[in-house]
Amino acid sequence: MSTESTGTGAMSASTIHDIGYRNYEGRRAGRGYVLRSLYVHNLRAAWGIGRPARAKVMPFLLGAIMLLPAAGSVAVFAISKEPDMLMRYASYAPTLQVIIAIFVATQAPVLASREIRFHVVPLYFSRPVGHLDFVLAKLGAMATALFALTAAPITVLYVGGLITKIPNSGRQLLDYLAGLVGCVLFALVLAAIGLVVAAFTPRRGFGVAAVIAVFMLSTAFVAIVQGLAEMRTEFALAGWAGLFTPFNLIDIVQVRLLGAQSSSIAIAPGVLGGAVALGVCAALVAGAVLVLYTRFRKAGLS
Repeated sequence: MSTESTGTGAMSASTIHDIGYRNYEGRRAGRGYVLRSLYVHNLRAAWGIGRPARAKVMPFLLGAIMLLPAAGSVAVFAISKEPDMLMRYASYAPTLQVIIAIFVATQAPVLASREIRFHVVPLYFSRPVGHLDFVLAKLGAMATALFALTAAPITVLYVGGLITKIPNSGRQLLDYLAGLVGCVLFALVLAAIGLVVAAFTPRRGFGVAAVIAVFMLSTAFVAIVQGLAEMRTEFALAGWAGLFTPFNLIDIVQVRLLGAQSSSIAIAPGVLGGAVALGVCAALVAGAVLVLYTRFRKAGLS
């Protein structure tokens, strides 16, 4: 009897607190703030900022490697005073394409596959985040990281050339600006390809290998086709084959539309070749946005 009364007393002394949600009456930041926040978050992730120290090693090591040839080129020019000793802006990225490809292969899975692997994409879309905004933030962040990787060395070349008094500084400025345009194209196209491949390989190790394979196989295939075409003296075919590998593709745009010197075995002929190459670049980026939109939308429903 006493036990029952004690239990009853304990139950009657219990209190249920009303901790229900209250309406938010403050200022709403809106879509622009959400998009900007996603962009900054992904850009930081691409460089390992805000993540453990081991996540910073690879991107910053590759960034340092990208800067070394530029610094060495400026030093050699300062001693020799020979303008040819300074590396060409437009050829810098094609020359170091292996380093850039490794950067894309190691960082694209960080942006594109982690949320899919750990099934957290639906959490993003439980808030007012649009699928297109989600994709654009990731693509923009990856492209910005790649632009920084490729533009910093040619900026070192340009500033170093000015300090060491390279002749014809006006022409150097035009070449530098054209080189920056090339960096934008490299950043957009490589980011698009890398994110698409990584989005379909949730495990990071497979994603790294898949991105590297895409770059290596396309480069090898095009090199074989161009070699065979040149053996048959079909130089136009050799040039058009360059559309099927990203570094050669953008080199066509730089040479035919921006007046740069060629860094590839063969390039598509004339202004038409440059226009077609630029159109392929645009198609690759637009297609990547569509594929990523579909991929993340499907992941958000699972």
